[in-house]
Amino acid sequence: MNAQHLDCAVNCVLAVGNGTGESPAWSAREQALYWVDITGPSVHRWRPADGEHTQWPLTAVVGSLGLREAGGLLLALRTGLHLFDTDSSRLTLLCHPEADRPGNRYNDGRVAPDGSFWVGTMDDRPTKEATGRLYRLDAEHRCRLVDEGFVVSNGLAFSPDGRVLYHSDSRRATVWRRRHEPGTGVVGDRELFASIPPEHGRPDGAAVDVEGCYWSCGVSAGRLNRYSPEGRLLAWADLPFTHPTMPCFGGADLKTLYLTSLRDGLSAEQLAATPLAGGLWALQPGVAGLPTPLYAG
Repeated sequence: MNAQHLDCAVNCVLAVGNGTGESPAWSAREQALYWVDITGPSVHRWRPADGEHTQWPLTAVVGSLGLREAGGLLLALRTGLHLFDTDSSRLTLLCHPEADRPGNRYNDGRVAPDGSFWVGTMDDRPTKEATGRLYRLDAEHRCRLVDEGFVVSNGLAFSPDGRVLYHSDSRRATVWRRRHEPGTGVVGDRELFASIPPEHGRPDGAAVDVEGCYWSCGVSAGRLNRYSPEGRLLAWADLPFTHPTMPCFGGADLKTLYLTSLRDGLSAEQLAATPLAGGLWALQPGVAGLPTPLYAG
């Protein structure tokens, strides 16, 4: 069966102009979308109902965020993993497992269905060596190394039952899946899920829908790809902007797919062709997503 081309409207819902928008997470209790601008650096919140947009500037590069059960956020900053109070803007350091790797920074992160936080790192130097790692932070703030040997750790997502972990290396254009045991965080060996050809774009951030399909932003091809749980390309959408970074299902029915994007590093010609690069985008893909889990710590 050939993959289906998704011919649906993709609209810019907030022309925020992020340098590198990333890590969108839908807050059901606030009916709002949170995300980060890595190079801003800043945290953003947008409420579709009234259009209110709030921004919190940060003092260090931020790779990703997680929503907390107790309120506020968990942030993966260059300086470590911190709790963030959105009322006071106070940061509380939990740990910094990469303190001995100054060339690395934290990148894509996601809260698992069991309330733990998973985050990967990447080589932030031009050489881009395989110094990236993958960590799990539990509710007691204990941080454990899970895997290593990545250039750009990315694409974290979980199956609807939480028993499959997806993970990618953007520079190697590869997505893996592995068995995951909720609660303990024990994982099995990497299994190849998909090798992404250049025309589909390097795999960036990802999300999983209620049917267990994996949606991946093809950041280098202006494209959004949907894969079956077995790793077969089912559908794709050509986007009206060049560099999508991460999808997130949101809205009251979780049927709106939001996309962050970037403008860092784009040429003058690319910016002229896509003046809304770095904006927040949305489409209706015809399937609902999963609720955003909350960090239990």
